[in-house]
Amino acid sequence: MAESDDRYCFIVEWYDAFAALVRRYQFLYYSKDKSVEMVDIKNHRMFLKRTKVDDIGLEDLYIGSTINLFSRQLTFVDYGDDFTKNRLTMKKEKTLGMIKPDAVSKMGSILDLIYASGMKITKLKMCHLNRNEAFEFYQEHQGKPFLDNLLSYITSGPVIAFELMGEGTVGRWRELLGPTDSAVARKENPTSIRARFGKDKTMNACHGSDGVATAARELEFFFPSVGPSRKNTAKFDDCTCCIIKPHAVLGGKAGRIINAITEAGFEISMLQMFFMEKANAEEFYEVYKGVVQEYNAMVNELTSGPSIAMEIRAQNAPVAFREMVGPADPEIARHLRPRTLRALFGDDKVKNAVHCTDLPEDALLEVEYFFKILDR
Repeated sequence: MAESDDRYCFIVEWYDAFAALVRRYQFLYYSKDKSVEMVDIKNHRMFLKRTKVDDIGLEDLYIGSTINLFSRQLTFVDYGDDFTKNRLTMKKEKTLGMIKPDAVSKMGSILDLIYASGMKITKLKMCHLNRNEAFEFYQEHQGKPFLDNLLSYITSGPVIAFELMGEGTVGRWRELLGPTDSAVARKENPTSIRARFGKDKTMNACHGSDGVATAARELEFFFPSVGPSRKNTAKFDDCTCCIIKPHAVLGGKAGRIINAITEAGFEISMLQMFFMEKANAEEFYEVYKGVVQEYNAMVNELTSGPSIAMEIRAQNAPVAFREMVGPADPEIARHLRPRTLRALFGDDKVKNAVHCTDLPEDALLEVEYFFKILDR
């Protein structure tokens, strides 16, 4: 059977708000015609007959991902058969990437290079390691003479950890990084990340796992499957909230948006990728319910894939950043204020690239919603 004829099987969950139940389904995806069907596992009956869905591709389907299908938000929790697991294990290979303290100011450019490479970022979080956490992360270097300097450096400021996924991602990420020594990288691979943004052998911009087993351990360190996650870096003062919406993240625009924000003089003191559940999106957007006719479409967009929430800091941050974001409708923004974020990166009034806090009195509440309530 040709690969284009393959059928892939997953286990998905949907929260039924009316019954207050999590329902499980077998989710079947046919790559030849981009059709899906679903079977109710508990009741052993067809839930959705085979239906063509053009806006869902195999690249969107992986353990931990979330999609919207006919107004239902489905979360992929497991493979449904051995064929799917075996076929996709290499295609969905995961590794850890980390932007080190010396290169955090270049995060937008680095993320842009990653998106341009075709690798998918499936988790992302800024955090600040203490010395004990750093020692645990670099445990394989125990007893080596450079460890003390490495620990002092890696704890000197925030880092940005992310999970990369794709075919052969461990090797592809290491190739994009270039040689460990930034000076060597500039000679041997001048377009690599370490050649462009690194300073020396230690302050070399980014870290990458050296193999699949190491990647699994390092991903578990930053994104534990059980227990609390690493403490975030939110400051909760002089701040406002910004969300890069799913259409912009999936369209590879996040790096350029972040670059535009930092180049305008704003500080990004915290950022994290979220897959918003519908109940959370409705709660977050509650102020717009009954006020703007796009409310339901806004909720659907925010739950349609990964978003990146950020704490933005500056003097009078809510007002100053709201000015930079521009009018809600990108078409109006392009006519009246063509250099604003929505004018540059938005598609329409719903897919307008970013959300920002509208009212100064709501700024801290929105930041706290993401980095105190959702990041638990």
